[in-house]
Amino acid sequence: MTEKVHRTPHEAFDVLLEGNQRFVSGERLHPHQDADRRSAVAPGQRPFAVLFGCSDSRLAAEIIFDRGLGDLFVVRTAGHVSGPEVLGSIEYGVGALGAPLVVVLGHDSCGAVTAAAQAHSDGVAPAGYIGDVVERVVPSVLAARAAGLTEVDEFVDEHIRRTVGALYERSTLLAAEVDAGRCAIAGLSYKLAEGTVRLVASRGAIT
Repeated sequence: MTEKVHRTPHEAFDVLLEGNQRFVSGERLHPHQDADRRSAVAPGQRPFAVLFGCSDSRLAAEIIFDRGLGDLFVVRTAGHVSGPEVLGSIEYGVGALGAPLVVVLGHDSCGAVTAAAQAHSDGVAPAGYIGDVVERVVPSVLAARAAGLTEVDEFVDEHIRRTVGALYERSTLLAAEVDAGRCAIAGLSYKLAEGTVRLVASRGAIT
């Protein structure tokens, strides 16, 4: 049986949530993980979603959403911080490959967000390029604290919201696709122990 090609943001979002539900329940289908799929996608890719997530080793996108080869165009950085390379990669996934959905995936107890909160409190950033990552997360911590939030996971939600907003505001390509209804951006927070995802923010229609 040939799986339907997912062409709308709503359809793509539903497929991701259904896959996550299978992962949580332990009833994974492991779709698109066999030799036939490997041969089918070798000539070219047509992913139905771009997944921009934290690099945390427990956040393996194809596993937690029960997907396989050619389904997701994955971009990951610590704390899902974005620079030109990230924006260019996401734009490629949407503009060149036609993905109708971009997902920003954060998670509870995020080390980058925790480090940013600590750096802001202490006034000392980590050394090396880790400090650069932390500095890019600090504005989210500042915004959360200005809103009266105090918990790390509340900071995580704010960082997800700000990342979703930044993708839309910084990329004219993404903004145009979202405004035209051809793409949407969804910010999800993943719970490490439970394996569930929760919608935090979105741009464009996904429901």
